[in-house]
Amino acid sequence: MKLPSPAKLNLFLHITGRRDDGYHNLQTLFQLTDFCDTLEFVINEEDRISISPEIAELPLEENLIFKAAKLLMPYRQNLCFGVDIVLEKQLPMGGGIGGGSSNAATTLLALNTLWHCDLPLEKLAEIGLQLGADVPVFVMGESAFAEGVGERLQPIQLETPYFLIIKPNCHVSTVQIFTDKHLTRDTPPIKISHALELGGHNDCLDVVIKHNSEVNEAYLWLKNHGDAKLTGTGACLFLAFDDQKDAEQLKASTPEKWQARVCRGCNISPTHTALNQWIEKNKG
Repeated sequence: MKLPSPAKLNLFLHITGRRDDGYHNLQTLFQLTDFCDTLEFVINEEDRISISPEIAELPLEENLIFKAAKLLMPYRQNLCFGVDIVLEKQLPMGGGIGGGSSNAATTLLALNTLWHCDLPLEKLAEIGLQLGADVPVFVMGESAFAEGVGERLQPIQLETPYFLIIKPNCHVSTVQIFTDKHLTRDTPPIKISHALELGGHNDCLDVVIKHNSEVNEAYLWLKNHGDAKLTGTGACLFLAFDDQKDAEQLKASTPEKWQARVCRGCNISPTHTALNQWIEKNKG
């Protein structure tokens, strides 16, 4: 089975409070995109999980793909089955577009089918939440309004513009951002209707650009061309366009020191579309 593993964008990210357990309550709009990694899954009969190619700075046991597969192992119909996974990486790490979380969710969805676990999406999302707050939205597979730590999801139909995504040459630490004393943690909660009509902001932006001059430089450059936004707590910035041609033109003028990608928003995850096609093709 070969499946795409998409990026997400936070159209806004409001931090509404800090919980007793140290986590933060938030509100956000998750926009799925067609910018994807690809994962290939091959079942083996050696009760082994392998991932290739190896990522030098990421030990196997810390890889969210590996962790996702391990969490699903107890639900296998045949306990002798393992899996060999090949990752074709396109999504930048540390960019705030959810690459690791998306990979974990894609792994849960694929192995739920290949290992005949047959768990409902809600159970997979519950398992995925152990790996990260962004995993459930990728498991459920729909653009959504999210609350709590990001796990309370309400699917929503969003406009699907083209996006220019820019990734400066730096890695932003989520822990550093969420522990910064200057992070705003008291943004008043809003309703979905307000979010759709008036939008919002990213409470992490000021802290991210304070710690990362490369992000600040890219933000100021992109801001000259429109309503530039930061996604999540990462380094990636984005700008929406109604016309793909306009997005491509700005991409062509983006300084070469930054990664730039044009993609399109979508309301249904490419993972779910491909998985459903695979299931239909392999019926019986």
